Amino acid sequence: MTDQATVLVTGSDGFIGHHLVPYLVANGYKVIAASRTKSGLQAKNVVNVSLPDLSIPFNWETLLQDCQAVVHLAGIAHTYADDDVYDRVNHQATEALARAVCRRDAHLVFISSIAAQSGSSSDCELTEDDIPKPNNAYGRSKLAAEQAIRAAGPSFTILRPVVIYGDGEKGNFATVHNISRLPIPLPFGALTAQRSVLSVQNFNSAVATALINPRARGETFIVSDPAPLRVPEVIARYRNTLGRPPWLVPVPEKWLEMSLKAVGQGAIWQRIGCPLVARPKKLLAVGWKPSGMGYYSSEIS
Repeated sequence: MTDQATVLVTGSDGFIGHHLVPYLVANGYKVIAASRTKSGLQAKNVVNVSLPDLSIPFNWETLLQDCQAVVHLAGIAHTYADDDVYDRVNHQATEALARAVCRRDAHLVFISSIAAQSGSSSDCELTEDDIPKPNNAYGRSKLAAEQAIRAAGPSFTILRPVVIYGDGEKGNFATVHNISRLPIPLPFGALTAQRSVLSVQNFNSAVATALINPRARGETFIVSDPAPLRVPEVIARYRNTLGRPPWLVPVPEKWLEMSLKAVGQGAIWQRIGCPLVARPKKLLAVGWKPSGMGYYSSEIS
């Protein structure tokens, strides 16, 4: 695939899409940006189109007519929905897309999630060879979509990113950064668990690898910055970008764990006090070169 190819990006109005679309254009691609909202990037080589409600079956063929590749970002996450809605949007709609991509002889880059492989923490370092063990409806729907893509038979690459940070971030990183902005000491100085993270710039370059590298075809890849971090490092480095000292208090981990669980926030403890290390060794082995950009770039080799 050449850099003059036309790429359909679904979910282009989201946090990741806002970064990915201009990145692809800057690298010579023509982009069809499909989103539920009417606003979009107004730029040369970008065509904004409407994306139907993915919970209702529809024909993907119209969107795919002029495309050599698809980057499928669209889906639901961080949303309170029942298992059926997750399955219809994240699994069944992706299955229909994979079949349509196969008929068009295009290439599908599916943005799955580390949640398809694991819960929010893992005592063992994760690799693509592990048996997937998702523990929520979101993760199960992403794993089902991966399996449906393989069964449908298109040219594909599956990416499993860890939590992504960058301008406009959502979810866990947005929460940590919001807390970091508070002008008070924070009780996280003693946390030792390592967590894998991913800059949106490195995510973009991983997508580019999936689009052009023949060694990425038919493969599934964990995507993360090469070096994991501890939550105190995340806070300290982010506060440094704000011109503030770290101001971290080393409260014993057990006290913090018990306090969070006592107020019904055990899920937060899983995300800040327990490890989740997933290194991109397989992606690096096929030639991916991380950009080394982001708040934590000094940790990226």
